[in-house]
Amino acid sequence: MEVRMDRFEAGMLAWSRAGHDSGTLYVIMRTDEEYVYLTDGRLKPVDKPKKKKKKHVQVMRTIPQELADMPEKEIKNEDIRRVIRRFANVESRCN
Repeated sequence: MEVRMDRFEAGMLAWSRAGHDSGTLYVIMRTDEEYVYLTDGRLKPVDKPKKKKKKHVQVMRTIPQELADMPEKEIKNEDIRRVIRRFANVESRCN
């Protein structure tokens, strides 16, 4: 089960829509007024997230249950990679 949201929230999946990383799937680690901080658990690890303007990402307004159940400080790169991999597998089966 996934948690549905109506704004940018930590834990949501987001596609990059601008820049050299366009088309890359990330997890939002935190947000501020103008930016989201994104991680993919590999090139952009949890401890050094990518700073990107909110207008340059397309957010999926759900938080995967495995991230929703975990305190932010306990999320590891392996958890992020697992969530992204699982979602990518579902996406490829749907297309």
